[in-house]
Amino acid sequence: MTDTENAFQTAPYRLAALAPAKVNAEYREDGSILLTSPIDLGDYYRQVGEPLRHWAEAAPDRVWLAERDASGAWRSVTYGEGRALCDRLSQALLDRGLGPGRPLVILSENSVNFGLLSVAAMQVGIPFAPVSPAYSLMSRDFSRLKPIFEQLEPGMVYVEDGVRFETALRALPLDRVELVVTRDPPPELAATPFDDLAATDATGAVDAAFDSVTADVTAKYLFTSGSTGTPKAVINTHRMLCANQQMNRLIMPFVDDVPPVIVDWLPWNHTAAGNQMFNVVLFNGGSYYLDAGRPAPGLFDTTLKNLRDVSPTIYFNVPAGFAALLPHLENDPELRTRFFKDLVFVWYAGAALTQDLWDRFERVAYQALGERVVMTSGFGTTESSPSLTFAHWPGSRLGNVGIPLPGMQLKLAPVGDKMEIRAKGVCITPGYYKDIDLTAKAFDEEGYYRFGDAMKLIDRERPELGMLFDGRLSENFKLSSGTWVNVGTLRTEVIAAAAPVFQDLIVCGHDRDAIGILAWPAPAGCREVAGAAEDSDPESLFGHPALRAAIVERLRKFNAGAGGSSRRIARVMLMSEPPQIDANEITDKGYINQRAARERRADLVETLFSTPAPDAVIEIT
Repeated sequence: MTDTENAFQTAPYRLAALAPAKVNAEYREDGSILLTSPIDLGDYYRQVGEPLRHWAEAAPDRVWLAERDASGAWRSVTYGEGRALCDRLSQALLDRGLGPGRPLVILSENSVNFGLLSVAAMQVGIPFAPVSPAYSLMSRDFSRLKPIFEQLEPGMVYVEDGVRFETALRALPLDRVELVVTRDPPPELAATPFDDLAATDATGAVDAAFDSVTADVTAKYLFTSGSTGTPKAVINTHRMLCANQQMNRLIMPFVDDVPPVIVDWLPWNHTAAGNQMFNVVLFNGGSYYLDAGRPAPGLFDTTLKNLRDVSPTIYFNVPAGFAALLPHLENDPELRTRFFKDLVFVWYAGAALTQDLWDRFERVAYQALGERVVMTSGFGTTESSPSLTFAHWPGSRLGNVGIPLPGMQLKLAPVGDKMEIRAKGVCITPGYYKDIDLTAKAFDEEGYYRFGDAMKLIDRERPELGMLFDGRLSENFKLSSGTWVNVGTLRTEVIAAAAPVFQDLIVCGHDRDAIGILAWPAPAGCREVAGAAEDSDPESLFGHPALRAAIVERLRKFNAGAGGSSRRIARVMLMSEPPQIDANEITDKGYINQRAARERRADLVETLFSTPAPDAVIEIT
């Protein structure tokens, strides 16, 4: 080991106050394991509006929400301004009779006005529902949007840009629903300007409604679904959201001294950003800079521009985001210095990050700081609002989703040869809106919510070391021989075996003779293996002889030690279209929904197994 490598391996972590890793474990005779945190949850806010009022008094001039305006300058709202705006908006919503039976629905993407309106509704007991913009903008028949609308029976619908959502709006029964827009109202559709709501004078009715909101009042409905079926409306109460943020504060107490600064693009209609990231800022007096970019062609330059302006203290992203960012951090010293200047904590979507991305991020952090930054992950869902477990200590291994947060009770229950994770506690949903049967099926006989995900302890005798995700119980399939394929385990092993080429993949082969892989390439890794220029389009490399040869060589080696047919890879095909979060290809936990992705890409699956193999298919012979 060189002196430089030794210095890196022994480098300390940037100081971040974190709770010690401790867990209580009970091993039952039936094989199940109960896990709890010894940390007392303590007191926490009653409702989501309380932290806004606190920070409006404690730090009125601190930026709460910010976004770029049409000129490219930052438009920001401070906590003092946000408190006043939310109260005026609350009054406008109350004047219109919105409430539990007439919620607010938001159809458009993240914006400052979206954030203000959501808190304004929640703080006076009006539930709101953020709906995926894809249901309005990418659908032809609005088959998901219409049932959501019928189920919720909203009193108000908000969109940022009326013309952009015009087609979807005209497909909805808006005769008794008020439409509110920030700009460009659709022609011949009655619409109220957002500014009119914000100009309403607040009265004592706002404080009275605020005081009447108890912890068990519904704050919002978040929609989630599997690979098929109508989206499910998950009830999120104020207790769930407030308790979950108390849990986070207890295991990362550095937020008491370092208010979170976040630059984030992930959609608020999903629990990771809409609950975790939005609330970790609000509850701890931080600043949320909305990123209109994302890790996609033509959009990532916006993200880079924002990161050159704002130094985050906490950074959260999915693997595609890390893969897009790393080459710039590695090759742009100015951006690297700016990005790491204040950074103390990095969240990643645990089951989907590759070892290559982990290693490169640690090295570039060391290059910038001379020390490492804590990288960590956890487990949670829309039904747990979302955080349930966290690996809240430096040096946790890749894929470790940690241990239970304070106030939660976890059960690892044997299901076949797997251990299903189940939970109960203050951040678990009471159920699904207007669906008694689905709610009943979601809980076991002891009242634990059943996630349908498998976990395994890293060390059964030392549960404080954490857990590893062990796949979805429903994603495994049989080959034509009747042999079961353990998809979750195989996926992670193949990504590691092919490193640094695959960013993620879909395991295919249901009722087939062998296993095939549909893989998303890791751009930097593919360029490295192919010896291509840094600005090369990854898709242009799909047929590159060096890249194809490397995939064959790595997977032949994997197959040699794999064992039976349920673990040997016969074919690979690379894909250019990234996984679509709004098509349910990415779950709320941040990993690939294997069944949904296989079904959505059925044409690629057919191509993968075609005889003879097309040129695009790489055969691992």
